[in-house]
Amino acid sequence: MQYVMSIIGILVILGLCFALSNNKSKINFRAIAIMIGFQILIGWFMFGTKIGQQIIIFISKVFNKLIKLGTTGVDFLFNGIQRDFVFFLNVLLIIVFFSALLSIFSYLGVLPFIVRVVGGTISKVTGLPRVESFHAVNSVFFGSSEALIVIKNDLQHFNKNRMFIICCSAMSSVSASVTASYVMMLDAKYVLAALPLNLFSSLIVCSLLTPVDTKKEDEVVQKFDRTVFGDSFIGAMINGALDGLKVAGIVAALMIAFIGVMEVVNYVISAASGAMGHAVTLQQIFGYVLAPFAFLMGIPAQDIIPAGGIMGTKIVLNEFVAILDLKGVAATLSPRTVGIVTVFLISFASISQIGAIVGTIRALSEKQGSIVSKFGWKMLFASTLASILSATIAGLFI
Repeated sequence: MQYVMSIIGILVILGLCFALSNNKSKINFRAIAIMIGFQILIGWFMFGTKIGQQIIIFISKVFNKLIKLGTTGVDFLFNGIQRDFVFFLNVLLIIVFFSALLSIFSYLGVLPFIVRVVGGTISKVTGLPRVESFHAVNSVFFGSSEALIVIKNDLQHFNKNRMFIICCSAMSSVSASVTASYVMMLDAKYVLAALPLNLFSSLIVCSLLTPVDTKKEDEVVQKFDRTVFGDSFIGAMINGALDGLKVAGIVAALMIAFIGVMEVVNYVISAASGAMGHAVTLQQIFGYVLAPFAFLMGIPAQDIIPAGGIMGTKIVLNEFVAILDLKGVAATLSPRTVGIVTVFLISFASISQIGAIVGTIRALSEKQGSIVSKFGWKMLFASTLASILSATIAGLFI
């Protein structure tokens, strides 16, 4: 029955996107069908075949080895501190190492080559615009802001619909540098599966909501400029490390603020509702509001309230706070629920990310920044639907 609900959930999400489309006549149904096929193939391969599972195990081992090597710098810097587990030191600071590594590979042209090959293949097979396809792949490796900066020379040519797709791809993804932190806290197979699933989910949702009609001259992809990452090997490493430190600091600051504010809100809500005879928390409210979506994702009925609460926490706060919530209750949830919710959490789709994306676009183009600021909430809605679609498809094979 749960797998039937997953299929129904996929149809409901696609139907909702179609109903809300701003130009139904321009929808590329062939591309959407191909991308859904890719997602099903990815889910089956990663979860349903021995080869896929062995590949995931291999990638996980690579991540874990890099994490172990990367933490030597943290250990050197904080050698005198006795710690079993300190979130900032053990999880967030590893972002600095991975960001530097990512910047080096980008400067050397390794990642840009992968982006062009994979993005070009997606565009050729599906018929989707090349720039959007490249950017969707780009967003898997770089953070939302960094991915937008890479295509800054193309932004001036985009209309409203194309800007929407570009921004949703950035919000629906996660950066490779942050992925290492997720792998340290969650089951790597679900984290790694979420990356390609989100890539296609974002394109599917946006292709339905805001289909684009491009001209030949719009399909020109600007040549990659590696100086975006640094003017030398050392410069790229330094810039990457500093960018990683900024990300770690921002995440830490937001978590301090969000968790503290959430406790205040929970205290007020619990006190007010308790006075009326039944105390509830903010997470429980999220749980009831998002329970129908959790049910459509194929989550067992007994888990839909706590799962919905974690989903709501992620949307309103961020994925790190939600991941900590999931870790706290994982033992009380079914393995299927944990897997589906994990896939849902692996994206930047949250309220705080609206400001980050709008701010980045505005810094690159004042005109486009004004356009993006007008569809910020719609962008969050679409990115959340993309996360739900990814998790629902993953649920077919969990």
